Amino acid sequence: MFMEKTENIKLIALGGVGEVGKNMFVVEINSDIFVIDAGLMYPEDSMLGIDMVIPDITYLKENEERIKGIFLTHGHDESIGGIFYLLNNLSVPIYGTKLTLALVGEKLKENRMRQSVFVKEIDNETILSFPSTEISFFRTNHSIPDSVGISFETSMGAIIHTGDFKIDQTPVADSHMDIGKIAKLGENGVLCLLSDSINAERPGYSGSEARVGGEISDVMYNADGRVIVAVFASNLYRIQQVINAAVKNNRKLAVVGKNMNNILNLAISLGYISVEEELIISVNEINKHESNEVAILTTSNHGDPLAVLSRMAKQSHKLVNVKDGDTVLIAATPIPGHELVFSKTIDLLSRAGANVIFGQKQIHVSGHGHQEELKMMLNLTKPKYFIPIHGEFKMQKAHEKLAKQVGIESQNIFLVDKGEVVEFKGQNVYTGAKVPSGNVLIDGLGIGDVGNIVLRDRRLLSQDGILIVVVTLNKQKKQITSGPEIITRGFVYVRESEELIGEATKVVSNIVERSMQEHSIEWSSIKLSIRESLNQFLYEKTKRRPMILPIIMEI
Repeated sequence: MFMEKTENIKLIALGGVGEVGKNMFVVEINSDIFVIDAGLMYPEDSMLGIDMVIPDITYLKENEERIKGIFLTHGHDESIGGIFYLLNNLSVPIYGTKLTLALVGEKLKENRMRQSVFVKEIDNETILSFPSTEISFFRTNHSIPDSVGISFETSMGAIIHTGDFKIDQTPVADSHMDIGKIAKLGENGVLCLLSDSINAERPGYSGSEARVGGEISDVMYNADGRVIVAVFASNLYRIQQVINAAVKNNRKLAVVGKNMNNILNLAISLGYISVEEELIISVNEINKHESNEVAILTTSNHGDPLAVLSRMAKQSHKLVNVKDGDTVLIAATPIPGHELVFSKTIDLLSRAGANVIFGQKQIHVSGHGHQEELKMMLNLTKPKYFIPIHGEFKMQKAHEKLAKQVGIESQNIFLVDKGEVVEFKGQNVYTGAKVPSGNVLIDGLGIGDVGNIVLRDRRLLSQDGILIVVVTLNKQKKQITSGPEIITRGFVYVRESEELIGEATKVVSNIVERSMQEHSIEWSSIKLSIRESLNQFLYEKTKRRPMILPIIMEI
């Protein structure tokens, strides 16, 4: 194949750096743009009311005519969860493996995507040719089947994006990593490696999936009552292991949660999960069987395995609740930043009488490689330059240390933030340029209509509440016709604070009456005076600063 001589390469992270999730990386070769992944991130505690966070794609919208495609590494939400937003704004083809594209189809149905989308299925043997590059794929190990890494061939050397990966010598379903192909890419010359950093702080190896199945089976064998297993819905390997353990221990399996049922049915229809039809029972049939003959598989609508468990523990789930004698097996690890939620849920389950198994047995292993696996990837590819991606800054920093240990020079390692451009021109490398980047917040059906100002208001409301002042004025007579009336929510309990509310009402009356005596009456200046005076008065009395909303009406 004839390829243009590569004159210019730009590498830009639009998401997935300095954070966990929201993966999106741009590889720009000459005038062609290739987008890797379009993920989402679940909101931080400070993002009140937000359902999910996706990358800002302003740069892609400005350069849509140059985009050759979106290339998906695997089917987890952090890599495909924002695809509907991307496709609503860009008309570009999607490339992904069979399972990944099937999961993308489900995402598009959920979000009622109506326009047609061009999709092309690829596998680890596919080679795609473009004027500026040749793109090949290699199989990786991860906690979901059909995961791949991507290589872009250029005249300067290959650019390799690993996707999320681990190196498992005894993987489930015999899905071995293409180590030989990766090594060959390394022998041919790698300009830059973009590699997963999630577990860069963890020493040793991540552990094999093969061991987990036996541990889950042992838990079911030793449990006298029901076994409730919580997993991430997209961890198909773990789901298969739960199915195998249920068969081995003569337990029927009930599946709780619409999301889990949808993904399970999809995986069965595509042949990624093997299960006998008589094994699965309806949730309504659980009580028809003895407790030691039942296993329950659950997750939640957003893939968080503990959301449903929490309701079960509080006895508020409409179908299944945790009871004394149940064994709850949490076959997942907390997403960074959600450790407190895990801890509180485990406490709730224990209060409900369950025997909770989490952490003390190897019932879950990470899908992300630990330090020795990350070093092996660096040694196989032997890159000239290295960019740690997929992880918080401390994880990227830990990955940088590993790269130095295997011999990559510190000046050839770039710790990038969102929007930063690493540019290669001939033998020179340039950094410092930036493109638009950031977060797009999704709240219900609203995409991007909640920004920092709205979040600030929500934080204020959650901390000190709101106080509304309503006054009706007669502008001609320059007098108060009605009010002031003060309404509060989340600030004080009115029935026990009548004296405070009364004093606050007098403060407002005095401000309005003084303002009415002025030659020209400006509603905006009256509102400002009310806010400032009330704010000072209430802080002196309560040490709280509620949001104050003056409403002035005229008759």
